[in-house]
Amino acid sequence: MRFMMLMIPKGYEKAEPGSTPDAAAVEAMMRYNAELQEAGVLLSLEGLHPLSMGARVSFQRGEATVTDGPFVETNEVLGGFWMIQVASKDEAIEWAKRCPASENEIIELRQVQEFEDFPEDVQEAAAEFKAMQS
Repeated sequence: MRFMMLMIPKGYEKAEPGSTPDAAAVEAMMRYNAELQEAGVLLSLEGLHPLSMGARVSFQRGEATVTDGPFVETNEVLGGFWMIQVASKDEAIEWAKRCPASENEIIELRQVQEFEDFPEDVQEAAAEFKAMQS
């Protein structure tokens, strides 16, 4: 089973362009990332720039509208993610609990929908795109 562990750092929604975490926090996180890698569960990981450097594309009546960040109505934002492969949700939770997160950070766990999770008619509709499925 693949799970995405989404890091949600409170306050990051107001971070200025170019904001970075302090070196001690990064060092602790790199040790955690190494544990994930050494255990063979880490598939990928990435950190994300603040909202102030992003954009949103919304769609209404067939028109795309672009809004540059930051976004006033946003309370929670992603700071980064890990993609892990484990045997169960419980195992994913155990890995998330080991993260050296601070009190202002939350990790949300979301299981990745695998092609086989969909009903047969949905699988048939997407069959020609099999090359895109992992």
